[in-house]
Amino acid sequence: MIEIKRVDFSHPLEREHFCELLNHYASDTMGGGEPLSPSVLERVCSDLEHWPGAASFIAFETSQSNKAVGLINCFLAYSTFKAKPILNIHDIVVRSEYRGQGVSKVMLEHVEEHAKQQGCCKLTLEVLTGNAQALRAYQTFGFENYQLLADQGHAVFLQKWIA
Repeated sequence: MIEIKRVDFSHPLEREHFCELLNHYASDTMGGGEPLSPSVLERVCSDLEHWPGAASFIAFETSQSNKAVGLINCFLAYSTFKAKPILNIHDIVVRSEYRGQGVSKVMLEHVEEHAKQQGCCKLTLEVLTGNAQALRAYQTFGFENYQLLADQGHAVFLQKWIA
């Protein structure tokens, strides 16, 4: 059974679970294939504890000694077209050995409820096109390519590093 709990960054064990899961994701090929630097792991929990609109949730497998098996990090944004908040899912992590067992679905259901409580008009996320398993899971959950008019195509996520 999966239980979802919002991360309380003031608790050392929750910080430990958070960092371990985030590093698991970063070390995976879909997260870049490189572990996070010690300085990032040292700072991220303190930053997120005070970051406006940040919400992190850990999935625990309750039938196995409350093992932390998943993590989802979200940030509030704003839709100027709807004049309502948006909840962007920035990271979704499921331990390799728990993938394909519905952990992401339970986490997404929890986050959708959190978004409704915040008055959000939609959820957003990004996924690599090569991550077919995750892409299928998100589409099954109801995510689709963002577009305004079909003949104008769908949005593409771009980045430019500045630091």
